[in-house]
Amino acid sequence: MSAPQAAAPIVFALVALPLTGDAKSGAAIVMTMTVAQVLGAVPVARLGRAYNAVTYLKFLITIRTLALAIIAVLAVCEAPLVWMVVAGAAAGLVNGAASGYMRSVLNYIVEPARLLKALGIAATLNELAFVAAPVAASLLGALSPPLAIGVMTFLGGAPLLLIPRLPHARANAPVAADGTLIKPSTLLWLFCAMAGGSAVGVIEVGAVALALDFGFKPELGIIFTVALCIASVCGGVWVSVRNRLARRGTVILLLAAATTGAMLVSLRHSVELSALGCAIVGLMIAPLGTYYSVVLDGLSPPSKRAEIFALLRTANSIGIISSSAMLTWTSLPSALIAGAAFLLIATLATTAVALHSARAP
Repeated sequence: MSAPQAAAPIVFALVALPLTGDAKSGAAIVMTMTVAQVLGAVPVARLGRAYNAVTYLKFLITIRTLALAIIAVLAVCEAPLVWMVVAGAAAGLVNGAASGYMRSVLNYIVEPARLLKALGIAATLNELAFVAAPVAASLLGALSPPLAIGVMTFLGGAPLLLIPRLPHARANAPVAADGTLIKPSTLLWLFCAMAGGSAVGVIEVGAVALALDFGFKPELGIIFTVALCIASVCGGVWVSVRNRLARRGTVILLLAAATTGAMLVSLRHSVELSALGCAIVGLMIAPLGTYYSVVLDGLSPPSKRAEIFALLRTANSIGIISSSAMLTWTSLPSALIAGAAFLLIATLATTAVALHSARAP
């Protein structure tokens, strides 16, 4: 499911290069996909309430697969980039909701006692996808960019064959007692997810700029992304092995550690300290993401679970978008400081809520 998104920046840059002479033009497709995902996540997820969750999920994945296949065909025909942007918007429009339904379907497959282990495995595999997909995209793209898009499309469509039929995977009908989806308790964790996405995004997107800032070649930006991803994989393994939901105090410590890591990166004191900061941030991401997922699962009405998970994915995407915007419109130091500041605010907000809860009668 993550392969297209992980490979997209490399693949679309390689496709755009011969068409426009500028690899950066491929970012237009990625940005359009991401913005469409943010806009469509909740509305598209809401449309599926009346249907079987697996059936609707496969419908969304089919739309995304067709949209990506159209991009591959357009790339073969060397069509204008604007048509690829339109197809990318169609793929992004359903992607957030598809991710929400993917997480929602997990509740029907895995026993509650094993949910944390499953989420830890999912986080580990997701990070492996984000490590392997860009490398595979680079190798295939060197042979043929349309071929790389084709492989990415095939992998992204694999859930159509892998997800089992689940006749009972149908959300409960909404009732008046369900209430609103957006409330203070959910906003807190959505903001935390956004803050984490911002900190990760500024490292991944700004890795090349960070390498240049230290006087290294652009290719050595991989030092920081690899440190982030390997640590994130380790964090996912730790969640699976531990198989217990973290306590609120532990979550605050994890957020504080992630904030410390982001601050180390923002200092830009040395390559070693910056790489260490990246590793610390990566190590915290999977445990925190798993906690947000489980807590929001409990806070959302059964009829709106797919929507809350789509919102969780959207919050993370907004964090990445904000980091990309900061790097585009301001400087690298400002973007790094902003990423650390978001995590600091999330840590303080979570601490304040925990203290208030402890004092409540």
